[in-house]
Amino acid sequence: MKYTKKQGQYLSFIYYYRKLNNESPAHSDFQKYFVTNPANVNDMLKTLEIKGFIKREAGKARSIELLLKRKELPDLQ
Repeated sequence: MKYTKKQGQYLSFIYYYRKLNNESPAHSDFQKYFVTNPANVNDMLKTLEIKGFIKREAGKARSIELLLKRKELPDLQ
């Protein structure tokens, strides 16, 4: 399983956000943390889903499911 450094950071963010908040992050949470725009967040989440790192339910908010274990993730920076 290979992911880029930025993809790894998104995956770690999902892991820790869920751990702290008991729900998946919303697009706006990614935008605030990574200081980016909605299009970039959407593109990244699509890429992570295509690569099989996450699963989402279409039309359902906060439905991101991480398909990797903690030991497979980098530390969040």
